[in-house]
Amino acid sequence: MKRVFLIVLDSVGIGELPDAADFGDAGSNTMRAAAKSPSFSMPNLTRLGLFHIDGMEWGRKAEDDSFSGAVARMAERSKGKDTTIGHWEIAGLVSPKPLPVFPNGFPKELLDAFSRETGRGVLCNLPYSGTEVIKDYGREHMETGKLIVYTSADSVFQIAAHESVVPIEELYRYCEIARRLCTGPYGVGRVIARPFEGEYPFSRTSRRHDYSLVPPGKTMLDAIREAGMDVLAVGKISDIFAGQGITDMVRTSGNAEGIQRTLEYGKRDFHGLCFTNLVDYDMLYGHRNDVEGYARALTAFDEKLPQLLAMLGPEDLLMITADHGCDPSTPSTDHSREYTPWIIAGPGVKPGINLGTRSSFSDIAATILDYLGVEKTEDMSGESVLEKIR
Repeated sequence: MKRVFLIVLDSVGIGELPDAADFGDAGSNTMRAAAKSPSFSMPNLTRLGLFHIDGMEWGRKAEDDSFSGAVARMAERSKGKDTTIGHWEIAGLVSPKPLPVFPNGFPKELLDAFSRETGRGVLCNLPYSGTEVIKDYGREHMETGKLIVYTSADSVFQIAAHESVVPIEELYRYCEIARRLCTGPYGVGRVIARPFEGEYPFSRTSRRHDYSLVPPGKTMLDAIREAGMDVLAVGKISDIFAGQGITDMVRTSGNAEGIQRTLEYGKRDFHGLCFTNLVDYDMLYGHRNDVEGYARALTAFDEKLPQLLAMLGPEDLLMITADHGCDPSTPSTDHSREYTPWIIAGPGVKPGINLGTRSSFSDIAATILDYLGVEKTEDMSGESVLEKIR
């Protein structure tokens, strides 16, 4: 049975796209920023071809002339730089229009409707860092019971609440209300529960939960499931696709558990796709401008790569990519508009193949469907590279 393991290193961009300046991201290069740390070490990805990707020559040493995988640099065709549309494009759907953002906060009519249905007032209503917002509004939230509602440069409606004030299931219910209200012109990509705990200055818990907009068409996941195959989701994949096209899923607390769950799925005789998101790069390090933490997290993944490769059977593929950038070295704490890597490995992959720069993330979906013998849906874009790599 053919199995494909697709791992998204959330936010691991590899250099600015030509239109990066239009997004305020000129000069961004997430991986190069992390590589400046002495903690950065990726020998296993290097052997697969990481530094043979277009624009990555800065990390190549003379002895790295040969490599064992197939590689490409991926350009995003969708108009955005967020997790939702990045993953949708990886799964075949290109978004010609950006999802709505609210740089001045959400309109009064939306928050009034939200307050009526939740029975709670609202604090903040501004773009904010998730760690800073609970420092600045956490005490008032504790005193009043009002919900901390905030956004960012991304298309998100975020709700922060202390778990002693708003029990976690109640917070999730409030997010479901917000998801129902956030449609049409308010149709943000994600509503996100941001629970926190403890005493001031407070700390966020691992019980974050995302409520995504339903994809606007059928994706690779739908096509694989409708063909009678398996679609296994690890991390926030099920949330990103609003559960569409998933046959089995597990949420995770971070990268380490995401890798472990992927290895566990690797022991299963399934036929189809295992789709994993490793969120720590973005959530813990990129958004907090933590270059050292970002570098350590990349090194930790590279150390686990031999185990991921060892689990592959004769008909399995391992693909590693990203959904956008989040350069931890720039003044901004937001996502950055960047190229992403695509690295393909497995017993049937021809070594040393450089596929150049691809025009869309959706080539990933087209290639996976081609490998599994599944037709693309009419909503999907992308060009398969299967014949070039096997």
